[in-house]
Amino acid sequence: MDDEIYEISSELYEEYDYSSNSKPIVNSKNVVSKFLFKLPNYSIEDKEGDMLVPRKKSDNEFIELGRYKDIPHLCLDKIVNISEHSYCTTLNMVGLQIWRGALLLADWLLHNGKAFTKDEYILELGTGVGLTSIVASMFSPVICTDIDRGDIFKIIRANVDRNKHFSKYPVDVLELDFMSQNLSERIVSLLPKINTVIAADVVYDDSLTEAFVKTVQKLLDIPPKRSILIALEKRYVFTISDCDTCAPCYDYFLEKLKILKNVSIEEITTDFPQYFKYDRCKELVLWKITSKL
Repeated sequence: MDDEIYEISSELYEEYDYSSNSKPIVNSKNVVSKFLFKLPNYSIEDKEGDMLVPRKKSDNEFIELGRYKDIPHLCLDKIVNISEHSYCTTLNMVGLQIWRGALLLADWLLHNGKAFTKDEYILELGTGVGLTSIVASMFSPVICTDIDRGDIFKIIRANVDRNKHFSKYPVDVLELDFMSQNLSERIVSLLPKINTVIAADVVYDDSLTEAFVKTVQKLLDIPPKRSILIALEKRYVFTISDCDTCAPCYDYFLEKLKILKNVSIEEITTDFPQYFKYDRCKELVLWKITSKL
């Protein structure tokens, strides 16, 4: 029993038909899926300077965004974006899948895109397959980070390369391990240009959550003032001890937020427009943590 390996699959794959006929590149066992999203009401330039102009509002006016099933890989040629990712993984490799929090954060980026500039970087923690970083690269240069394990970096770079016509700004891939005692010199050197840090779906294991919150503190302790946006889904379970449902991983995350120093913490309402096609359930939440420097 103890030797059994349990695999987990994102509920996203059951909500809509994201299937695609495209073939995976990084790993033949992967699959390709499409995510649909609408452009915001303001115009966005692509890398070539062409305008991605939003069409008339309609439930059917979605841009296709693809993603791979077993290993993440994103691709977009003006309109179509394809992402390679895993369909199901063990708990320690769930970053190879796409979860609802990433799409919520992508919606937030699209809604607030005009607030970003080419002179500042967006830093993503726990990038996973790279979907949110690629959306962020429509507005600013991006530093996407994760642990260098398995094919994660290959997948991110493959997804970024497939989206090179979609991304207006460069996307750099660096390692950032929450379990590490110190930030890398490269990350520290970039912090003066980073005003916004983003993270999605990084709360699912208490030891990782504790390490993540410590990383948040390190990033906010270094000037200048910056904010961290964290998107996640409260996942409820039934406990025999309480004879009730609770969200233990989320509750643990909230407890750990209390140890942060010299910061302001607020929950952001999620009533901003939805651009991606997914179920924005009430369990999806967005937190903003800002340094007081």
